Amino acid sequence: MQAQGLFLIMAQVSVFRAGPRTLSANESLDLGIRVVPRIIRPLLCMQQGTFFVYSTRTPIIEMTRKEDTMKAKVDQIREQALAQIKDCDTIEKLNEIRVSILGKKGELTEVLKSMKDVAPEDRPKVGQWVNETRTEIETVLEEAKTRMEKAVREAKMRAEVIDVTLPAKKAEIGHRHPNTIALEEVERIFVGMGYEVVEGPEVEKDYYNFEALNIPADHPAKDEQDTFYINGDILLRTQTSGVQVHEMEKGKLPIRMIAPGRVFRADEVDATHSPSFHQIEGLVIDKNITFADLKGTLAEFAKEMFGEDTRVKFRPHHFPFTEPSAEMDVSCFKCGGKGCRFCKGEGWIEILGCGMVHPHVLEMSHIDPEEYTGFAFGVGLERIALLKYEIDDMRLLYENDIRFLKQF
Repeated sequence: MQAQGLFLIMAQVSVFRAGPRTLSANESLDLGIRVVPRIIRPLLCMQQGTFFVYSTRTPIIEMTRKEDTMKAKVDQIREQALAQIKDCDTIEKLNEIRVSILGKKGELTEVLKSMKDVAPEDRPKVGQWVNETRTEIETVLEEAKTRMEKAVREAKMRAEVIDVTLPAKKAEIGHRHPNTIALEEVERIFVGMGYEVVEGPEVEKDYYNFEALNIPADHPAKDEQDTFYINGDILLRTQTSGVQVHEMEKGKLPIRMIAPGRVFRADEVDATHSPSFHQIEGLVIDKNITFADLKGTLAEFAKEMFGEDTRVKFRPHHFPFTEPSAEMDVSCFKCGGKGCRFCKGEGWIEILGCGMVHPHVLEMSHIDPEEYTGFAFGVGLERIALLKYEIDDMRLLYENDIRFLKQF
């Protein structure tokens, strides 16, 4: 029993023959426990049966029990942690164990916080137990984490295995459209003859699309059923001839140009018509240009485009912006002019319209018709593609069927 710093030990003694006496400071009693001499105070009384020992210090027995309790608690934490790690099957659970044992509010951390209740001379020993336990748990945690990561990686590799014997996926490569192929061929031919390629706006003013080309206000081509008007003065161009007017107004002579581009007309869709298609307009302005220059240029173009044996034929026609005007036919490159289904038995195929630039068109662009002359021509790009590749329906060009496009 301990009370107010006084410690009392009671023990039974069988017989004391010598009678009452006082223990010296160097003596001890063997009563099943060790009583350290330095804490013994004089024996107040001794008689047969009972003796009393009094001390004002903390007993060694109580301190030993405190150390044993701390060590038992640390060992318990270690055993529980190792058991939990052994049963753990995921890295997430492993991290939870790490936090619950080694975290700021973990069990081992709480043990260190309770060190204030341990005697100063015993704190190093308790701290050593805690640090050794922490090191052991950290080592086992790291080993378990490495093992789990390896297992996860191996499982992922098994799930994502690649059969190298399977055929590779073929990369789909695009293919040029027949219109693109034909346009590049036309540009190659005319650039080779000294022409330049010029582009212009698809949304055009009425003046450049009609009036500057000598088309009067009451001309049927200006009817709304033939042209897409945005307002009274703005429309979607029906031809690329407006680009030629823009170039003539610049006043940079001579001119040798072609103007390819998309045009729009209010046509019903069928095998040979579409509300949107492509045209290539050509223009030459220089001194002493004659119809013979026009014929020679277009004859050379036809041979380059459809074959060396191709012949040309000009038929009189009328266009408001050219005078004289003509339509040009080429000999059927399928039958050589003998007549077949492709040329409808005539031996000739209509290909384009052309003529000498009307003097009034030159005057409206501030070019002196007495000094300069020129010729112009226009051909449908789709028509060239249909003829060259023997396609019998214009609608096939716009269906984007890869099986069709790969044939060219």
